[in-house]
Amino acid sequence: MLEPDHPVVITAIMRNTWTTRLVVDGNKVAGQRDRHDIMVEQTNKECLPAIVLSFCSGGGGKRKGRSKKWKEILRFPHISQCTEPGSSIDRDYVSICEKQPIGRLLFRLYCETRPKLQRCIQLLDAMDDYEVTPDDKRKSRGDQIIKTFLSKQSPQRVDIAEVFADQCRENLELSPCKEIFSNCRKAVHDYLSGAPFLDYQNCMYFDRFLQWKMLERQPITKDTFRQYRVLGKGGFGEVCACQVRATGKMYACKKLEKKRIKKRKGESMALNEKQILEKVNSRFVVSLAYAYETKDALCLVLTIMNGGDLKFHIYNMGTPGFEKDRVQFYAAQICCGLEHLHRESIVYRDLKPENILLDDNGHIRISDLGLAIKVPDGELIRGRVGTVGYMAPEVINNEKYAMSPDWWGLGCLVYEMTAGRSPFRARKERVKREEVERRVQEEEEEYNDKFTEDAKAICRMLLTKDPKQRLGCKADGAAGVKAHSFFKNINFKRMEAGIVDPPFVPDPRAVYCKDVLDIEQFSTVKGVNLDQTDNDFYSKFATGSVSIPWQNEMIETECFRDLNVFGPQGTRPPDLDWNQPPEPPRRSLLDRIFRRHHPEVSISNSRVQSSSVNSVDSMSNSAP
Repeated sequence: MLEPDHPVVITAIMRNTWTTRLVVDGNKVAGQRDRHDIMVEQTNKECLPAIVLSFCSGGGGKRKGRSKKWKEILRFPHISQCTEPGSSIDRDYVSICEKQPIGRLLFRLYCETRPKLQRCIQLLDAMDDYEVTPDDKRKSRGDQIIKTFLSKQSPQRVDIAEVFADQCRENLELSPCKEIFSNCRKAVHDYLSGAPFLDYQNCMYFDRFLQWKMLERQPITKDTFRQYRVLGKGGFGEVCACQVRATGKMYACKKLEKKRIKKRKGESMALNEKQILEKVNSRFVVSLAYAYETKDALCLVLTIMNGGDLKFHIYNMGTPGFEKDRVQFYAAQICCGLEHLHRESIVYRDLKPENILLDDNGHIRISDLGLAIKVPDGELIRGRVGTVGYMAPEVINNEKYAMSPDWWGLGCLVYEMTAGRSPFRARKERVKREEVERRVQEEEEEYNDKFTEDAKAICRMLLTKDPKQRLGCKADGAAGVKAHSFFKNINFKRMEAGIVDPPFVPDPRAVYCKDVLDIEQFSTVKGVNLDQTDNDFYSKFATGSVSIPWQNEMIETECFRDLNVFGPQGTRPPDLDWNQPPEPPRRSLLDRIFRRHHPEVSISNSRVQSSSVNSVDSMSNSAP
């Protein structure tokens, strides 16, 4: 059912072959390229016309899809009502001013009101820009930073960083590497995390941050979203497209049916995936934005991807396999994603082409973290899990391991993207699992003329049978993989900043996966009853918004820009004024109409309430 406050243009399309497909966490679906257009197909198998719902409210652009009531949904509470986040948040400089996107922006607004602090922020920005500057231009950019911010003669100098001028100048002459300003950066952050951060916590910008945190902590229910058609099926339920009413942002909602989870004893698996997803914040891994529950299901709201998966692109877009630059690009982004997972002590364990998804612009994300697991510090784990043909020898042998299976998986992917087939099984080859596992353990992969010497070398090093000798598994970890000559043309700083142009951008008119018009429905689960123990588990799962993705959503959809306003000349607006009482809650339209036509009821109710209060007071006074 369509939301009544949301105007919709409905256009019938009498064929379904020209559209691209949405791909969500490994599930494919027919859909429009525009992220706010959802294909809603009729269930009648004999009649395949579709309906495109084009959401038109919000003025278009990044505001497209917002509910007409979005400002009411995101209305700031009065600052006097924000004591809970004020007392419960970790008042840590790195967390508030660096990691949290809205916290970072508000701290910068505060710094702009003080010239000395503003110069510190400008220096930090300049050093960030230096790190992503192309190699041939980095030296001149470094000279400019030293001259502007570290020179005694410069009116823009940053005093606390001035002592590093000679050191930076010497290192820049030797080699303009990315780490030249690392000591300078640390000194600036150390300074800002001291007295400036303490002062910030007593200003109106921090109070506004607390208001945003209150909005972030609002209860999340099914009414937070508009629910659309089924996109596919997961292990415990359906995956549907959904849209946040307040912002218009599109997501994929992965529904885990409560009774199906209990019947399959999947509680620990579901909670593990949820906790891992919310811990990882990477542009190269599908992110979790919300976790909530309904009467019948637990729901994970995830990044929605529109460009197909790597398996489809490898095998269905002409000659199987990719050109070298495309293999390098995807391998580099996967390497970054694995590094971010490993940084959180998470081993992924299911790297394969169908789990790598493309977005509208051609960037990739690792999806489906159902087999991922956190490795305790200083320990190894054991588990014979994964996909046949991509499992590392140590996994097949049920040996203990840490992160080594993921680097084996990267080797399999680089090989398959280059050769157009997996290293230990030909495309569509009928072979038993035991035979594939024997090949993985005993045979060496073969290389055809599609492989350059660098490609052969990195595959051989990643597909080393002994995990102790495998590339990525030694002390240097991901840095050792990045340093391989196969990636000599990749600037990883620029890659991680998202400013490297992909070699391939999905065509909005192309079809990037097979039709899934016939999505079978799950059968009803019988003989399973839910009890209080289940409710305790659900409370651990349904934790609402995930901080960093939620704040990014507010910024990307321009809700932050539209709402983050202050009084004239930088004064406190009424909702940030501690001396001004909060406005009373707005009455509903129905309540206002009712009171207008029946004022005597309101008067009568007031008298009843007054009488009740007086009765209670008299009882209290007569008590001993």
